[in-house]
Order: sequence, then C-alpha cells, then structure tokens
Amino acid sequence: MAKYKLEYIWLDGYTPVPNLRSKTQVKEFASFPNLEQLPMWGFDGSSTQQAEGRSSDCMLKPVAVFPDSTRKNGALVMCEVMMPDGTTPHPSNGRAAILDDPGAWFGFEQEYFLYQDGRPLGFPADGFPAPQGPYYCGVGYKAVGDIARQIVEEHLDLCLDAGINHEGINAEVAKGQWEFQIFGKGSKRCADEIWVARYILNRLCEKYGIDVEYHCKPLKGDWNGSGMHANFSTEYLREKGGKAYFEALMAAFGEHCEEHIAVYGPDNHLRLTGLHETQSIDKFSYGVADRGASVRVPHSFVKDNKYQGYLEDRRPNSQGDPYQIASRILKTISLVPKP
Repeated sequence: MAKYKLEYIWLDGYTPVPNLRSKTQVKEFASFPNLEQLPMWGFDGSSTQQAEGRSSDCMLKPVAVFPDSTRKNGALVMCEVMMPDGTTPHPSNGRAAILDDPGAWFGFEQEYFLYQDGRPLGFPADGFPAPQGPYYCGVGYKAVGDIARQIVEEHLDLCLDAGINHEGINAEVAKGQWEFQIFGKGSKRCADEIWVARYILNRLCEKYGIDVEYHCKPLKGDWNGSGMHANFSTEYLREKGGKAYFEALMAAFGEHCEEHIAVYGPDNHLRLTGLHETQSIDKFSYGVADRGASVRVPHSFVKDNKYQGYLEDRRPNSQGDPYQIASRILKTISLVPKP
C-alpha cells in the first residue's frame, strides 16, 4: 500500500465566474486509484460563497481523476459540489444538470494572457509594445519573450502526463497572449479536462510569480480579446450532415442567439464588437473560413457539397464555463429535426 496525495478540485460559488479551489487528502491505495475508489470529502462552504457559517458543510463528489506528475503518488481529482446529504447537487454545481452526448465531440480553444506586475508579459512598464502583427505563432525573444515559452511548454507536458487530451499550443495575436486546445468525446469529459488544464496552468504559474488573466478583453483599444472557441460535431453531423440540415441548424443558432450569449462568458460585449476577428454580440452570422462570423464553417465541412464534419462557434469567451457552453450547443442542436 502507498500513500497517495489526492488534490480535490472544485468550482466555488463566486459569480459571474467561479474560482478554482483545491485541497489535498492523503489516502492509501495498492495502486493509482480509479474514480470508484475515491471517497467524497467535505469542505467549508462558508469560505467559498457556497454556504452560511451557521451551516457550512458542503461535499465534494469526485467525477474525474488524473495523474499529477508534479507530486510523488499524486492525483488530480475534479469534483462536483454537493449538499451535505451527498446526493443533492449544490445550486452552484453547473455540471450536474448539463446535457451530455457521448457521440458529441468538442474541441475548446482556450485563450489567455500571462500577466506580471499588472501588465501582460512583454509590455513595457509605460506605454505599449509594437502593434499586433508579429506575435501570432511568433518565434524569438522579441515576439514571445522567454518565460512565456517555458510556461506553455511545461503546461503542455503536465497536461499530457495527466492524460488530458491536450492537442496543441500557440502564441496568440496580442503580445503576452497564448492558447491551448483540448478535445474530448462527450461534453462533460471535454469540460472536465478544460477545468483541470486551467487548474494546472494556474498552479504552474505560482512558481514564476505570474498570473493567468482569463478576462475576455483585458486590454482596451486595438488589441485582440480572448475567446474559447468551441469546435463541435455530433455523430449525425459527421456521418450524414447535408446542406438542408446545416441551414436549419444555423437558423436555430440564430434564433437562440441570446440564450447562447447568456452562457458564453461575462463581459462579452467588450469582445464581440465586430472587430478583431469577431461578429457583433447582437448579430448572428456564419461563413466559410470567416473568422469574423459567429460560426466559422471549415472548408472541409462544405467540401464536395457534403456539409459534413465539425463547426466552430467563435462566440464563447475565455472566461466561459465549458459545461454551460457545451450544454447550450447540444440543446440547440436537439431542437433541429433530422431529415
């Protein structure tokens, strides 16, 4: 038997954006534990805006477990927050009631800024660096600096060690801005992995004295905001598709535009302006290879007039909750009858 360090991770009750919280429990196991072996665990909800002090107990229900290569016998345990009875989801538990479909595939593109001393990495103490242009997928100290590259490479390795389906990294359009991509089959699985990848990045940056800024528009003026573009497909879209079904799907997305925006992350009006590769927040559009549209349609989707494959909803922002984003996309898809 070996002692394992189990890092229980959950989302607190802050709004409109919950914070990641975690604490360590040490338990003995003969080998790396599976999900069924992990016990529920309590915490003080009065310190996380999830309970009052006079009745502060909340429970953590493990829903996913990943190896943690930063610790000997370490594990990262993603949890849902439950009421004291252990069976009733807490009101802040957005994961418990989301739509899920194992045949639905999601790929989230998580953009973020790295900040130090109140400004993005690479920004001078006063003023601004050179305008956007050379930073996207940039190479060299002038374009991306040195610490940022260390962080994103180490983050990539830690995610792969954890078994997270991390699919890539790149420097983004603004100075100090980066992106990682996570793919998963099933909305809950992909969203779990996004939250754990965020946790790993936040914790990693502690040792560098750097903060991760997820706000969708931290820099005013002629600088790109941060999104979390949602690439999605269903089994029907991948195998059948068709122009008529696609057009009906886009009509439904347009009809339910407000419902999508409501869960696509706070302050999106600052980012979705019609500039900087976005469509205006009050409009819905789609277009082939159009990064200024609400939904970008890949060339591969329309190839040979098949209208099959995946689509990219570019409206979700970097602070969005992937549980709610994926659930809303699936809900709209469910409204469209298949021919």
